[in-house]
Amino acid sequence: MNDTPASASAAPDEPTGRIVLLTASHRVAPGLLSWPAWQTLHAADRVLCADPGHPQLPYLREAGVEVEQEGPDAHELVAACAGGRTVVVLPSGEGDRRLTDGLARLAGSGRVAMPDLELLPGSYDLPGARLLDLVQVMDRVRRECPWTSRQTHEGLVKYAIEEAYELVEAIEDGDRDALREELGDVLLQVVFHARIAEEAGGGGGEDEDGAEPFSIDDVAGDLVDKLIRRHPHVFGDATADSPEDVSAHWQATKAVEKQRDSVTDGIPLGQPGLALAAKLAGRARAAGVAVELPRGEGIGYELLALAARAEASGTDPETALRAAARVYRDAIRAAEGVEDAG
Repeated sequence: MNDTPASASAAPDEPTGRIVLLTASHRVAPGLLSWPAWQTLHAADRVLCADPGHPQLPYLREAGVEVEQEGPDAHELVAACAGGRTVVVLPSGEGDRRLTDGLARLAGSGRVAMPDLELLPGSYDLPGARLLDLVQVMDRVRRECPWTSRQTHEGLVKYAIEEAYELVEAIEDGDRDALREELGDVLLQVVFHARIAEEAGGGGGEDEDGAEPFSIDDVAGDLVDKLIRRHPHVFGDATADSPEDVSAHWQATKAVEKQRDSVTDGIPLGQPGLALAAKLAGRARAAGVAVELPRGEGIGYELLALAARAEASGTDPETALRAAARVYRDAIRAAEGVEDAG
């Protein structure tokens, strides 16, 4: 090929045309392009795509857009725009570094009359789009990693607990970098368990215990439905002017959903003792159940009373004790002459 660009010898007043690099998010279904993208595609003099398997091609052809399977270099693309023509290029999902670098070199040389260069996003990532990547990566890791592929719900329990506590620590430390990381680790546990749950019944039916498989979409769908039901003041006709009103709506809809025999139903007994005591006291107080705290010998009953008193005053005893314990830790380190752990 001649190294001298065809456009270099073009008449000074000759229109140089337009190059449009049309990108699209792989997280958005192919064919769902913006209106400016469709207008540009239909009005272009040529539409080029070097990738015969590009996911947009079937939809473009169905819409009457003729796509040429070509991968021109920068010189050829500039020449194709001579006379004021518009050429649209569909890069692959990884982009076309060779082409874009070549165009940059030509533009920087000052020796070529360059067409107008435009990057046109045909579709954008919506909020939460990277969660789709997470699901895909988790699926592959589950299939191909020797350790991950052998994990069970039961085997992962300890990691869920550890990650939850590390998240709490990041929040209490006010460390936003750690908070971002620990939120990701907690999210990993959710996606991991949901991925394992997909395999119940060998990929379609019930397993030996009668458990049906479910996916992360089922988990998210149930959560969306729950949030809508429990926020009638947002998604319905109910009103709420205060946090107390919101709590009343939440508890009312929750009571209808759960149909529990006791206000204590659903309280996990495996949680830390102070948190468990406060939760029990809070449920009884909110439901108006008149019951005195049990009295007995030993520190356990004293702690129970303290937890109930803290809950009634609006204090989380677990958080309060943890804060005091951190101060105590710092005092111990100071007595030892150890620098602050930060």
